[in-house]
Amino acid sequence: MHRFKKILFIIILIILPLATTGCVQVKNAKDAGSINGGVFKSTDKGLTWKQKALIPTLSGKPANFAGANAASMAIDPQDNQAIYFGSVGNGLLYTYDGGNTWQKAKDLANMTIRAIAVAPDSKCTIYAAVSNKVYKSTDCSRSWSQIYFDNNLTATVDALAIDNFNPAKIYIAVSRGDIIRSSDRGESWQTIYRAKNKIIKIAIDPSDSRNIYALSEKKGIFRSRDGGETWKDLNKVLKEFKFKLKAKDLVFAFDGKTKIIYLAVSYGLLASKDNGETWKKIELIPPEKNAQINAIAVNPKNSQEIYYVTNTSFYRSEDGGQNWTPSKLPTSRAGRALLIDPERPQIIYMGVRANKK
Repeated sequence: MHRFKKILFIIILIILPLATTGCVQVKNAKDAGSINGGVFKSTDKGLTWKQKALIPTLSGKPANFAGANAASMAIDPQDNQAIYFGSVGNGLLYTYDGGNTWQKAKDLANMTIRAIAVAPDSKCTIYAAVSNKVYKSTDCSRSWSQIYFDNNLTATVDALAIDNFNPAKIYIAVSRGDIIRSSDRGESWQTIYRAKNKIIKIAIDPSDSRNIYALSEKKGIFRSRDGGETWKDLNKVLKEFKFKLKAKDLVFAFDGKTKIIYLAVSYGLLASKDNGETWKKIELIPPEKNAQINAIAVNPKNSQEIYYVTNTSFYRSEDGGQNWTPSKLPTSRAGRALLIDPERPQIIYMGVRANKK
């Protein structure tokens, strides 16, 4: 009996931290492949990570989304504790305490959330792209209503962005290459550009929302300097770079003084200080053909602090990409999304997704 109590005590010690913190310590990725997904959080600029996937329940028995794959992520520009995780097939999850506990958006359960955006003037107004539709919540994810429906049932809405100076303006991208705008918070819509190729991201200049960038999966980057009325193809200036130009991500670095645009393509990283007119190649540690960048992020308070993630590794530079510090991911899954806390930039959130076999 004494031996049984001792064994039971050891089991409780192992299980209790998982139930109370929601952090799953993955020691053997091969055996734990089904629980090393969801969101990972670092409080030291990516040196160490903890999985954050706890979903409290009324029964007291904690649930989690540790097996979920990331499709999209967003952070509330007004509240650095509010994070939104869009999954592949498991709906939308959100946290209001920096990832310690999560809740499910019941109206968006069992869906793939392809893009998320939070209104900069109202923390309870959230937009989510699902299949060929866009949903909107005005009550902090408690309820959702459909505000856009594409009559092409095979189309998908792949990107969402909100004008940070005029939040009534919402931009979405449909898979056929159309960029569509609403000027009344989703009440009505107008096609403003046809890129004729899938747009994977719409990025709006944080210092001047008239500058809008559309990232095409195969045709590179397009720019508008008048709020979407006219567009310019920037790909001609990118032809000098020899590596394969398959766009992956684009972010702005603006610390109040310096503005830099960072563009990640399949096997490289580029930077522009003149709104995309010219670009400079940033040297990476791996050979370009092995870089495989999936997502990038930049410290909003320091434009020289860059991060990127691949299928297996996390990279950090504190000098604008001259030197890099690599580290192995805390999971066997690929890094797919990166968010930096705007108030405490040493905090980084990473969404992961199972590698395709």
